[in-house]
Amino acid sequence: MNTDNQTKKQTAALSLGALGVVFGDIGTSPLYSIREIFSIGNNILELNILNMLGVLSMIFWSLIAVVSVKYITFIMRANNNGEGGIMALLALSLRNAKTKRKRFLVGLVGIVGACMFYADGMITPAISVLSAVEGIEIALPGFHHFVIPITLGIIFFLFWFQSKGTASVGFLFGPVMMIWFSTLAVLGVINIINEPMVLKALNPYYAYQYLNNNFGIAFITMGAIILCVTGAESLYADMGHFGRAPIRITWFSFVFPSLTLNYFGQGALILQNAENISNPFYLMSPEWFTIPLIILATVATIIASQACITGAFSVSRQALQLGFIPRMRVDHTSEDQEGQIYLPRVNFLLMCGVIAVVLIFQRSSNLASAYGVAITMDMVIASILSIIVFADIWKSWTKTLIIFAIFLIIDLVFFSANIIKIPNGGWFPLVVGIIILILMTTWSRGRSLLYAKLKKESMHIDDFIKGFKRNTIARVKGISVFMTPNAEGVPHALLHNIKHNKVIHEKVVILTVKFLDIPHAKNKKMLEIKKLPNNFYRATINYGFSDEPNIPRELSRSTEKGLNFDIMNTSYFIGKESLVIKADESMSVIRKRIFSFLFNSAEEITNQFKLPVNRVVELGSQNNF
Repeated sequence: MNTDNQTKKQTAALSLGALGVVFGDIGTSPLYSIREIFSIGNNILELNILNMLGVLSMIFWSLIAVVSVKYITFIMRANNNGEGGIMALLALSLRNAKTKRKRFLVGLVGIVGACMFYADGMITPAISVLSAVEGIEIALPGFHHFVIPITLGIIFFLFWFQSKGTASVGFLFGPVMMIWFSTLAVLGVINIINEPMVLKALNPYYAYQYLNNNFGIAFITMGAIILCVTGAESLYADMGHFGRAPIRITWFSFVFPSLTLNYFGQGALILQNAENISNPFYLMSPEWFTIPLIILATVATIIASQACITGAFSVSRQALQLGFIPRMRVDHTSEDQEGQIYLPRVNFLLMCGVIAVVLIFQRSSNLASAYGVAITMDMVIASILSIIVFADIWKSWTKTLIIFAIFLIIDLVFFSANIIKIPNGGWFPLVVGIIILILMTTWSRGRSLLYAKLKKESMHIDDFIKGFKRNTIARVKGISVFMTPNAEGVPHALLHNIKHNKVIHEKVVILTVKFLDIPHAKNKKMLEIKKLPNNFYRATINYGFSDEPNIPRELSRSTEKGLNFDIMNTSYFIGKESLVIKADESMSVIRKRIFSFLFNSAEEITNQFKLPVNRVVELGSQNNF
């Protein structure tokens, strides 16, 4: 009985935490969605009862089809040891792609998905905070010119605060979002009571009738209806933090009903007075509650943006350790929660991107087109990767294609409806995505080429040790660790050390760090050590893409593996490569220069792997590339 109570309490705590982190994005969609649907294409959608019922029915059944069925019922079953998100889905897909060509295609699709995630990460804080602050225009019309400055101030503070960590205020996220969703539900009910006929929209017939009567206009408005399901990908991305059950419980018991009531309440308000379409969310509130609602909405959008930024940090760390982006500094802002991380470079670039979005688009309405393109592309890619993953889970391509073809068709329809909006702002996520795609593919390709070149030029470790027996190199006490990506080759740093210093340590460890396509490596398999002749050791440390690398910590366990590791008597030798660009057919000179820039700007290995700075020796070498 005590165990059951404890389990229930744990589930309740996780559900409250999920409410504060997972549902912020989709929970702030009512701020702008209904308004954008009826203002799309210069108000081409006539405002009447049938169209309103059709739109509300489309929203309701889109939430069911995309969020309830696609993500919560199906996609969240595809977890990589409990982890979700686009990079976890990519890792699972790559595991099922057997040929090199298939791996390339799957990897490319996954990278495009990650690029759209970053584009979404720039747009979400901008459109959410802008739409919340725009409520000032209703409460205090004379403060219209302060919307942009206030928005920029909030965004700057939000990104500045990231380095402090969210652990200190994170416990407030759940209760605040509970108040937010409760407010959405109450405002919705108040307005539905005045116009209860909107409840007819629960009948899918009105959605069918809406599409059937005037498909052309209905199709165009679907580009804005998709805004109601923004944040659905967050449910999957944050699954590793909370688990599938708390997210499912919170969605069906609280979030979904609150959103439905609010959307229907906005529809009821507009049917009472068509002029309310200018900003139905704030106008559905009693006048005395407008300013408190603006404050609550602003806090809710800050929390939604925080979740988006945190997601960008998590995806970046996974991409880094899977080899898609250069090394960069990763700070842990909490001693208790491993997921609480801060990436200064990602934070700065994301902040610049969000500020640029606000300055370029100025209004949340102008951002709707850009938002729709990013969301729908991400949804299409999630469906494609899910087909590959579920075909392996279910061991049936037929079953997988039948089920996911339905989701893919829905996603493609929404995506097609957003393509026509590319000239009106939809170009932004595409431009951002293309830039990030070029950078990520250039880094991945360049890294592979450089590794292949170094491997080809390196001496095999067995040949080196055989020849080493005949040498008279002096050996000194202590352990030297030479890092290399090629476990079978001799590190250049080792050769340079012997050449210049004419000395070598009593014990020599050739260390290779590998990142696996799983979130966390098991402790028993994390460190592998093989003893070689002449007190040489070949060591391999395996990390999952969500693990925190710490080489000294892992090597301290090597006593169990036969190597008596003493941190104070260990020196780490690292090769510092300098690239000389040469024209050849392997890669264009422009991309080589981009790779060289990324290579030189990468974070020091010392920081990435938590090496003690006073025990690291760097030995430089020049390589043609």
